[in-house]
Amino acid sequence: MSLLGCLIKSGNNLIGTCSKMCYNIFIVETVCVAWFSLEFSLRFIQDRSKLTFFRKPLNLIDVVAILPYYITLLVDGTSKGEKRLGSGSSYLDKVGLVLRVLRALRILYVMRLARHSLGLQTLGLTARRCTREFGLLLLFLCVAIALYSPLLYLIENEMAATQEFTSIPATYWWAVITMTTVGYGDMVPRSIPGQVVALSSILSGILLMAFPVTSIFHTFSRSYVELKQEQQRILQRRTHFLLRSRMAGLGSDLSMESDILFPIGSPETREMDN
Repeated sequence: MSLLGCLIKSGNNLIGTCSKMCYNIFIVETVCVAWFSLEFSLRFIQDRSKLTFFRKPLNLIDVVAILPYYITLLVDGTSKGEKRLGSGSSYLDKVGLVLRVLRALRILYVMRLARHSLGLQTLGLTARRCTREFGLLLLFLCVAIALYSPLLYLIENEMAATQEFTSIPATYWWAVITMTTVGYGDMVPRSIPGQVVALSSILSGILLMAFPVTSIFHTFSRSYVELKQEQQRILQRRTHFLLRSRMAGLGSDLSMESDILFPIGSPETREMDN
């Protein structure tokens, strides 16, 4: 929540507890966004290829997470100016809708954790590698839903005493919930043949979802091992670099001490050379 969201919700009442709390949260959010913007700007300046920088998914997530804050400030300032001119409430309603959508986009700040989380990186890599398996899973579910939904609708309309399934598209919702083993219970078949169809859809949903999940699990474990090994290699390179820099510093210190103790051209160095 931010100060702008509190202004939209509370209207012109700025003296309540919500206004003070939102103002404090707005200050914290401003500091965080300023830090994120500075970090993003420094990474953009240091990157050699600017186009490749914006093609990376994590950098795009950073842009989408940071921009709503500045757009919200701009739109809020514009809406205040229009309100002073007396442009009407319809424009302010549209501006309020835009501000609510932009505030909802700020949840993408959580995706910044993927830059430092091995688990989220593994999840993203697995989703990228298993697009075919996800497509097969979606295809299996769509075929089964298209099969069981009209069948259950016809059975319930003919044999059930109470009509809970009003249409075939409404039965699609029941099929999705049932085959994914969620089971909200908002629509339940009452007839015995309908319950048999529901049992068949549950069993087929479990089996259809189990087929691609095995391949997805193996891809996830393989991606996790690869990313973990890559992180270990990066840590080893950093430690080697630090050790080399320290050794180089010690070597330069020793050479400086030897130059101080035995300067060039002194009798001691001549005797050592002889």
